[in-house]
Amino acid sequence: MPTDFAIEALGRCPLFSGLGPEPLQAIAQTLRRRRFRRGEVLFHEGDPGDSLFIVASGAVKVVVPSEEGDEAILATLRRGDFLGELALLDGAPRSASAIALEATETMALPRDRFKALVASEPVIRDALLSSLAGELRRLTAHVAELHFLDLTGRLAARLARLAEEHGTREADGSIRLDAPLTQSDLAAMIGATRQSVNKLLGEFVEEGLLRLDRDAIVIPDLEALVRSSRR
Repeated sequence: MPTDFAIEALGRCPLFSGLGPEPLQAIAQTLRRRRFRRGEVLFHEGDPGDSLFIVASGAVKVVVPSEEGDEAILATLRRGDFLGELALLDGAPRSASAIALEATETMALPRDRFKALVASEPVIRDALLSSLAGELRRLTAHVAELHFLDLTGRLAARLARLAEEHGTREADGSIRLDAPLTQSDLAAMIGATRQSVNKLLGEFVEEGLLRLDRDAIVIPDLEALVRSSRR
C-alpha cells in the first residue's frame, strides 16, 4: 500500500492529526487497506474487535439490526472519521454493525498496535477521550429527540445535524448535503417508516425548508429547519 495514501488518511483523522510526520509514517506502515462495495459489511454486531477502521473515502453507516431484519442507524461516517474503537478498548464483541453506504475505502489498524498507541501517545489518548465524550453527547441528544420530539421534529433535527456535520456551504448560503442516504436510511435514523419520511420530505419541500436535487438534499436556510424541529 502506498505510504503517502495512508499518511493522508491518517492526517484527516482527528485521532492522529496531532502527530508529527515521523509517528504518522510509522503508523502508516502498519495499516491494512481495505475496499468495500455499496452494501458490503465492514463488521457485524457480535464480531470480535480486531482492528480500528479509518474511513479514507466513501461513507459508512453504523447500525443495530433487529431480529426482524430492520435496523436502527446510530451514525453515518465519512472521510476522516474512525470506527470500531469500543471493542478494542474493552475487549467485548462489536456492539453494532458497520455497512458501506457507497464504494468505500478504509485503513485498518490492528488492535495491539492501537492499544499501544493509546498507552504511549498522549495526543492520541486525548483525542480518543474527546471523541468518546462527543459521541456520548450526540447519543444523549438523539435519545432526547426520540422521547420529546414528534416525527416531524425528529426528521428536521436529524437533517439539520447531518447538514452541520457533512454539508457543503454553497455561494447563496444554502447547504448541500450530498449523502448516499435513502429514505429508508433516514427512517432508520429517527424510528419511522419510509412512507412517513417520504410524506414529511414532501411537506418540507412545500414549506421551502428543503429542495430535493438529484442525489442531494439542499437546505436553503439551516436556521429555519432547526426552528421547525422545535415547533
